[in-house]
Amino acid sequence: MDVLAVPQTREEGWYLSLMAPNTKGPKFAWLDPSRLYCNSQALSDCVKDLLKPFQNETIDLVAGIDAMGFILGSAVAKTLRKGFLAIRKAGHLCVQTRTRDYSDYSGREKLMEVRVDVLKPGLRVLIVDQWIETGGTMRAAIKLVENQGATVVGIAAVAIENSEGGKWLKENYKYSHCIPNELQSQIDSQYLESFKNFSG
Repeated sequence: MDVLAVPQTREEGWYLSLMAPNTKGPKFAWLDPSRLYCNSQALSDCVKDLLKPFQNETIDLVAGIDAMGFILGSAVAKTLRKGFLAIRKAGHLCVQTRTRDYSDYSGREKLMEVRVDVLKPGLRVLIVDQWIETGGTMRAAIKLVENQGATVVGIAAVAIENSEGGKWLKENYKYSHCIPNELQSQIDSQYLESFKNFSG
């Protein structure tokens, strides 16, 4: 499917077939979800789907996780007409921050940070990332928000894999993702049938 094309009938999660498979080997994530962002209708439908579970929630601020969560998080914030807070990899912010260590999907130990002059008790925050594999990155972001007294309304990502960490997040926080039930097993096995038709 042409990355910019929009089907006449947009079925649930139609835009997931735009995601690209990994062609660079095991040091990289198993797919590239960001290809769907190139299609304006796909991005719009993805954001709309992510927000469905939160229609009746009060959200004061959207936080996005460095780096790909910035794209999706900003789109969510714009749709909600709310501000956007960047949760960054440590060492990039030139202001006072709080930090939290975590292990990413590859098992590498890292550190993330958030500024200290925005989050406060009573603030209700939706945290957005592009993809949740092991859940380590999202859990660290949650701690950074909660440790400053703010409330995590929920979490959102294109997909949440049913890893141990992914299941923990689903059990403990309100969440949204874009994966229809019939595709969850493909997500968990880290291979999409749509890859067979992928032409790049």
